[in-house]
Amino acid sequence: MFTDMVGYTALAQGNEALALELLEEHRRILRSIFPRFNGTEIKTIGDAFLVEFQSALEAAQCALEIQRTLAKRNHDVSAERQIQVRIGVHIGDVVHRNGDVYGDGVNIASRIEPLAGAGGICVSMDVERQIRNALEARLEKLAPTELKNITVPMDLFRIVLPWERQSKAEGGRKKEKKSANGSRFPASRLAWVAALVLVLGAAWWWSTQSRRILPSPARASSPQTVDQKSIAVLPFENLSDEKQNEYFADGVQDEILTDLAKVPDLKVISRTSVIRYRTGAARDLREIGQQLGVAHLVEGSVQRSGDRIRVNAQLIDARTDAHLWAKTYDRNLADVFAIQSEIATSIAQELQANLSPNIKAAIEQPPTADVVAFDLYTRAKTLLLDVGFSGYKKGIDMYNRATELLNAAVARDPTFFLAYCQLARVQGEVYFFSIDHTPARRGMIEEAVRNAERLRPDAGETHLARALYFYHGYLDYDRARSEVQIATGSLPDDPQVCLLTAYLDRRQNRWNEALHNLQKGLELDPHNVYVLRQISLTYQILRRYAEMVAVLDRALALDPTDIDSRIGRARAELHWRADTQPLHKTIHAILASDPSAAGNLADWWFDLALCERDPSEIGAALAAISEAGVRDEGLIFPRAYCQGMADLARSNSSSARAAFLKARAEQEKAIRDQPEYGAPVCVLGMIDAALGRKDEAIAEGRRAAEMLPVTKEPINGANVMKSLAAIYALCGEKDLAIEQIRTTLEHPGDLSYGLLKLHLYWDSLRGDPRFEQIVASLAPKDAALTAK
Repeated sequence: MFTDMVGYTALAQGNEALALELLEEHRRILRSIFPRFNGTEIKTIGDAFLVEFQSALEAAQCALEIQRTLAKRNHDVSAERQIQVRIGVHIGDVVHRNGDVYGDGVNIASRIEPLAGAGGICVSMDVERQIRNALEARLEKLAPTELKNITVPMDLFRIVLPWERQSKAEGGRKKEKKSANGSRFPASRLAWVAALVLVLGAAWWWSTQSRRILPSPARASSPQTVDQKSIAVLPFENLSDEKQNEYFADGVQDEILTDLAKVPDLKVISRTSVIRYRTGAARDLREIGQQLGVAHLVEGSVQRSGDRIRVNAQLIDARTDAHLWAKTYDRNLADVFAIQSEIATSIAQELQANLSPNIKAAIEQPPTADVVAFDLYTRAKTLLLDVGFSGYKKGIDMYNRATELLNAAVARDPTFFLAYCQLARVQGEVYFFSIDHTPARRGMIEEAVRNAERLRPDAGETHLARALYFYHGYLDYDRARSEVQIATGSLPDDPQVCLLTAYLDRRQNRWNEALHNLQKGLELDPHNVYVLRQISLTYQILRRYAEMVAVLDRALALDPTDIDSRIGRARAELHWRADTQPLHKTIHAILASDPSAAGNLADWWFDLALCERDPSEIGAALAAISEAGVRDEGLIFPRAYCQGMADLARSNSSSARAAFLKARAEQEKAIRDQPEYGAPVCVLGMIDAALGRKDEAIAEGRRAAEMLPVTKEPINGANVMKSLAAIYALCGEKDLAIEQIRTTLEHPGDLSYGLLKLHLYWDSLRGDPRFEQIVASLAPKDAALTAK
């Protein structure tokens, strides 16, 4: 039995408080009736119930009692406070899974319910046969109606309610009396007008039902903003006995999503945003659809046993929770890739998307013929979903593990094209983020790209891999941009295309375009906190701190536990207002709940401690730093350097010198490993400045700025410019330092009011009127904000 509260959406849009009050009363009334007829509530779906019964008669009797109770309740209630429901009942086989039910029985019941009308009950012919001689009410056959995606013809019936017959009789007597008193319209004409009104009303009802969206506090979206051909593929439930097959279920879902994303007509939400809706938690499909801003959802399950596999998938209208299409596939495991293609094709056709021969061929092309290789690939992709959320140290481990899995996948299947594309991405990010910025690593990127080109030279994924190669490996933004533009044509719904375009915009000083493309990526991946952090980082670099804070608040609304968002929100106060307390409190709150997080907090914690000049904090932060050192964007400082800075801050100059000498030896090795990269040279300049090797430090800082110019690399280049200013300051060259600070501030970057006001790098400049004027010019202009 499906029940649905009539008019709830319209009421909620006009009077949300009253809507919620009536919704709760409606639920209390219905829940008090279900047990009296042995009804088992399966789930609520917004303002609807799905209920299971042991017999058709009990279901029909329950439906009658619900409508009788509500009719009595509504008798003396104003129209706006009335509660009316539609009820649909059908007999059919269902499958129970983790407290929910699936199958054609559910799908048909959901199609019948809207035909009941307000305050009515509609039943299928199978139910009618069971209850025709046992129910107190009469059943009336409906006009033939085609149920969408239900191919077997089906007669439908409405239960004529006793009080409904009485009401009609009274209405007829009134009409006869009015006609006898000289009405200008005879009863037959009044009946014709009433019929016309009913037809128009039905048409209006169907049109409003096709646009229904429940209001959601998570995302305020009007029905007009939802694309009719927008869709999200929710994580598939793993019904296999072996829990390790969960990755396999993820792979099935991801391939269906990837296939649908190849269809230009469709807007497909990225996997990062749907992974939070795993089947372990109760799903309110209307709520999910509204949060993701889509009209349709796909959900399903995968059951793998030996060499057999069962895949169940269904397409749902997220606005009405109506089931539009469903199918179960029982086949050999080797057919899993054909199943994925068939599901994607069926869904695209159901949504009336245009499937060109090329698109259809792309969807039908299996990712691999090796199921084990596919499982390895899926595990790697799942790891890479989280790598941006994991912190620097944990991120290195995840990159290494993903590389192992992908290498194992291509070892099993040397023709596994998509695995090579993922390898190109992983190796490129390891190189680009200075985890291993060596010629050998760049060679690994090139090898993965060459293998992708060998297999599918014209594929969109190949062009995207080439774009990443030019971007990560050579900072060749023009060639990367030309490749990503080609990739856009065949990867219309891949957020990575939008994000890479935005990153290229940032590197080419197209900041407004970068924000625009990041926003486009967010539309395809609305719950991706990493993308929100990238938007906030862009605002930080532009020193637009109010907008940075607003974006991070949005990220925290999605995931209040995300460490990087919490830290970023607190660091904004340090940069913007020179206020260290929010970051101090945030770091210690995280440590109090998870002491193991210290290593991932070390980069920010140590920098904060140097700003606060608290010896105990400096010592605690230093203890959290691993041998890998700390990271400041593309600059990686050895742990020994941090030890030296801690000793300087605590006025222990002899220990500081020993630490800096150790750091220098380590950094010289890093330069030998990365001879063409300016970042390690810049760090060596900082070490030499701390050692008092003035000439060497200045020469190294200037050389680094030439190797990594801000014109070629705006983000890391600006960081090198800031470091050169710090080298001048540490070497006592005040004039050069102040001039370099001014030059640095002419470019977007993270040199800020808070860092200049608080960090010990600038202590030698304090008291100089020129420096103090620069600092004052960066202070927040709003006095209230400054006071806060």
